[in-house]
Amino acid sequence: MLDADFFRRWMTACAASVEREADRLTALDSPIGDADHGTNLQRGFRAVTAALEREAPTTPGAVLTLAGRQLISSVGGASGPLYGTLLRRTGKALGDAAEVSEEQLAEALRAGVDAVRALGGAAPGDKTMVDALVPAVEALSTSFAAAKDAADEGAIATTPMLARKGRASYLGERSVGHQDPGATSSALIVAALEEADGE
Repeated sequence: MLDADFFRRWMTACAASVEREADRLTALDSPIGDADHGTNLQRGFRAVTAALEREAPTTPGAVLTLAGRQLISSVGGASGPLYGTLLRRTGKALGDAAEVSEEQLAEALRAGVDAVRALGGAAPGDKTMVDALVPAVEALSTSFAAAKDAADEGAIATTPMLARKGRASYLGERSVGHQDPGATSSALIVAALEEADGE
C-alpha cells in the first residue's frame, strides 16, 4: 500500500528529475515553443517541495492536491494549469484514504489524465503530454517500471508527429521532427514513481 510518505517521495523525485533535466526540456522547447518549459517546471517543483515541507499533508490525496495547487500558482504558460490539474484531480480521486493501492493510484491517475485532456482538448497523436500519459496510465496496472517504459516510448513517438494542439501547433509542418517537451516532462514524472517506490 502507498501512504503519504510515498507520495511525498514521488513529488521530491519529480523535483529532482526536473532539476536534472531542465536544460534538456528547455532545449526541446526552443524550436517549437517558448524555450521556457524547463525553467517553468523547475520553479513549479521547487514551490511544491517547499510547500510539502511547510505543510506536511498526511494523506496521499492531500499531498497531490497541494502539489497541484502549487504548480497552478507558480508555473507560467500552459504547463502550470495542465500539470496542476493532473495532480489535483488525481489527489481528489484518491479522497481522504490514509493508504491507497497501486490499482487505486492507476484509477485516480486516469481521472487526472482525463481532466488534462478535457482542459487542453488534446488526444493521443496530437503531440502533447497526453501522448506519454495515456500509455503510462494503461501500463500502470502492470507495474511502475512498465508505466515508465510506456511513457518514454510515448514521448519519443511524438518526434515525427505534426503538432495539433498547444504552442507547437502554430508551426504546422515545422513541428515535425522535434520531440514534444510536455510529453518528455510527463515521462520524467511517471519515471519518478519507480524511484519513489525504490527508496
